[in-house]
Amino acid sequence: MTEYRHDTHPEIVKRLKRAEGHLKSVIAMIESGQPCLDIAQQLHAVEKAITQAKRTLIQDHLDHCLEETVGALPRRQRQSIDEFKSITKYL
Repeated sequence: MTEYRHDTHPEIVKRLKRAEGHLKSVIAMIESGQPCLDIAQQLHAVEKAITQAKRTLIQDHLDHCLEETVGALPRRQRQSIDEFKSITKYL
């Protein structure tokens, strides 16, 4: 099986571990009867961390794997690839 490792993977793992910590805090907050506003704020932090991890993973994959597949292209043809990579930032 091929192993896929990119430079951003340690950053993604760090972000997901932070989200895991937040999620454990949220569970403890719910179990101890904390106010819903506080819980919602923590859930938002978890959601944001996971969304950013996903975005980084997808952009990194496109940057490396797409480049590897497409290879060198003339500038005119590169424009569509570069635009595609840029638009993924809005996922």
